[in-house]
Amino acid sequence: MTEHSSATPRLARAVPRTRASGLRWGLLGVAAFSFTVPFTRVAVAGLSPLFIGAGRAVVAAGLAAAALALTRQRLPRGRQWARLAVVGGGVVVGFPLLTSFALTTVPASHGAVVIALLPAATATTAVLRGSEHPPRAFWIAAGAGAVAAVGFASVQDGGPGSLRAGDLLLFGAVVAAAVGYAEGGLLARELGAWQTISWALVLCAPLMLLLALGAGAQRPPSGTPVQWAAFAYLGVVSMFLGFFAWYRGLALGPMAQVSQVQLVQPVLSLVWAGLLLGEQLTRATVVGGLVVVLCAGAAVRVRLDAPHR
Repeated sequence: MTEHSSATPRLARAVPRTRASGLRWGLLGVAAFSFTVPFTRVAVAGLSPLFIGAGRAVVAAGLAAAALALTRQRLPRGRQWARLAVVGGGVVVGFPLLTSFALTTVPASHGAVVIALLPAATATTAVLRGSEHPPRAFWIAAGAGAVAAVGFASVQDGGPGSLRAGDLLLFGAVVAAAVGYAEGGLLARELGAWQTISWALVLCAPLMLLLALGAGAQRPPSGTPVQWAAFAYLGVVSMFLGFFAWYRGLALGPMAQVSQVQLVQPVLSLVWAGLLLGEQLTRATVVGGLVVVLCAGAAVRVRLDAPHR
């Protein structure tokens, strides 16, 4: 009896520490990602969006290959390669390319509000991926967030029903990232956090290298030092080191709870857009961002509480 009673408090104390660790790692990843939209906006002012979207993946893939080789990681097996292709298609190919092209036509603050849908989209993807059956409130909150984001983009673009191509690209980027985040968080439990994004980068490297070379040949890159510094951040931190922390947090979990820290990302991105780019945050931008974040938070919270009901 004494043995069991002494073991139980130790186990109870270990669980909160693991959960707190997952949240800390997730928050660190989100902080790294929060500069992605503003720095992409900086880079596309002098470099081609195709070169940025593909080139940052090539830089990250080089770092990933070196890390995998130096630590002698075992190769993924069987179906894991297909799942890595899903992760790579979402976060290595889809999100970087779509956001790079989108931010040539929309301000960083505008992009940050639309991308605020990502937490709800990630939770929705995790629900579908896990064949869960959340309550109706989850779908209402997720749908309200989508409607709010579309409404914000329409109003900003000149009136109800009007959406620019940049908005459609941003919505596509949200879907791509949500799929990559959800699948990557699950796969990180098998391969490890940084190993998952590293293998996804290596898998997509040939395609991204071809795209980067093609973009460079069509329009030779000639950015300013600031624009190259922004590109370097996108390749080293947004595309590589940030995922170390993010997938580590998702792997420690609980995934639904850790994914809530994504709600901080659009707020930080809006702050960086104002401080670094001098963009004026209008009332519509602030209100639109707040509504989308609240809806996304409600969707994630409902999913998190659903099993207890």
